[in-house]
Amino acid sequence: MARRLLRCALLALWLLSSPAFAEVRAWLDRDRIGAGETATLNIETDQATAATPDYSPLYPDFEVTGNTSSRRVEIVNGASRSRVLFAVALRPLRGGVIGIPALAVGGERTQPLQLRVSAAAPAPARAGGTVFIESQADADSPYVQQAVGYTVRLYYATSLISGQLDQDAPQGATLQRVGDDLQFQREVAGKRYTVVERRYLLIPERSGALAIPGARFRGVGVGGFFDDLFGDGRRDLGARGAPRTLQVRPMPANAPQPWLPLRGLNLQYLSTPQAARAGEAANITVEARVDGASATQLPELQLGSVAGAQVFADPPQIAESFEQGRPQVRVVRKFSVVPSRPGPLRVPGPRMDWWDVQAGALRTASLPDASFDVAPGTNAQAADVTAAPATEHPRQRWIEVPFVQGAVHAWALATVVFALLWLATLWWGLHRRTHATTAEQASDPAPAAAASTHTRTVDLKQALAGGDLGAVAEALRASATPAAPDLDAVCDRLEDRAQVTAVRALQQARWGNGDPDAALSQLRHAFKRAPAWRRAGKRAAPLLAPLYPGRD
Repeated sequence: MARRLLRCALLALWLLSSPAFAEVRAWLDRDRIGAGETATLNIETDQATAATPDYSPLYPDFEVTGNTSSRRVEIVNGASRSRVLFAVALRPLRGGVIGIPALAVGGERTQPLQLRVSAAAPAPARAGGTVFIESQADADSPYVQQAVGYTVRLYYATSLISGQLDQDAPQGATLQRVGDDLQFQREVAGKRYTVVERRYLLIPERSGALAIPGARFRGVGVGGFFDDLFGDGRRDLGARGAPRTLQVRPMPANAPQPWLPLRGLNLQYLSTPQAARAGEAANITVEARVDGASATQLPELQLGSVAGAQVFADPPQIAESFEQGRPQVRVVRKFSVVPSRPGPLRVPGPRMDWWDVQAGALRTASLPDASFDVAPGTNAQAADVTAAPATEHPRQRWIEVPFVQGAVHAWALATVVFALLWLATLWWGLHRRTHATTAEQASDPAPAAAASTHTRTVDLKQALAGGDLGAVAEALRASATPAAPDLDAVCDRLEDRAQVTAVRALQQARWGNGDPDAALSQLRHAFKRAPAWRRAGKRAAPLLAPLYPGRD
């Protein structure tokens, strides 16, 4: 037995250390750029001794510069895992769609990618200076509550030592930063600039003129030759972007409810069943692609009511992105349809009403009904067989047992009766044992619950020790009972205000608005003790006054 366990352990170690099981992935920070700009190619591998990727297949189509690498260690469930990230800047040598071939990284290869290179964008109005700011909104006349992509770009043609870019929110609208900053190179009017692009989601709350303040930058850069010769080489830099004014249109009289202003909405089936059985689940998967909205603005993706079947919906899988200067959402949801009877079944397709902000018209996105035949299920077939009348011999009324031909003699009948009694005794003994175990567990449920709580607390402490904010967020969600769907739900259930404040700092840090190191330090201090959960039935005091007083 010990020898067999040793063999299994050696096999597991060999599989884990084998290069065939290494993970290598590649992605671009932007898959659409203009001529004269650069895109960053990122390659990540978990091969601890991985060599630098072979970039030679890129040379015919790109100028490759700025090769960097970094290493980080993750601790998941007490096990450490090392990852290496390589990054390189690509400047296209031609326009159009350029394929990025698979690159060799040690013994693995990356997946192929594509980069779309369009014509060069017009030069910004303030081009020519050492530092300047450009802003852009994807709609100058949006509707109220329409999601507007707002982009701020900082251009600088010198080396920066430090700097801060700020954008104030306008009155009468919400402004939320989206994702991380992008950094790339761009040639403007014969001058090479480094560009920092920051993206925001702007949602007007009322109609009329919406004034957006200009962005501000303050920083320190390295001066020229004479500054280096006669001074410390540093100089203060500053820039202010031009303010913008948007004309927000009110909600139309024939607007759909719920109000959903978009640039585009497309629905499609990813999978539909061709046939099904009664009592067994048949899966239908629907995809929604939305142009010009965030996930929080979308209504729930649902199928219509089905006569003769039950529909169970899985949680939606949501992927948000920021493309062409505005938000994009992809929602995939799987539905399990369980027919209750055989015969033809029709499942009404999903339907969504939305407002086309470009055409100013009401649109409806819908899918045709999914129809398929339902065959009798296994249980139904068994019921039919049980209900079928038995055929008896006209002169013989004996009990017939499988594998026994003819009439059953007395000894055979006694054998059958003995076997049935033995099975009944076995069932009775197992039934009593199950009841005794259940009663014992019910009489003292505290140890199991305490063990489960202790395990979740250990997982949270390990995540805090590892320093990965994503792992900390997952551990916080899992530590609630039942598991919380998001960090907002975690805050609602926590009793300790210091712990709530620490979770809010974690949210801000993950979205890029806060300091990750400060948030991690605050979390470690607040959760030295186990999470203080609010007692069942007790609700947190609202932070804001009710929107409609007098209503529940």
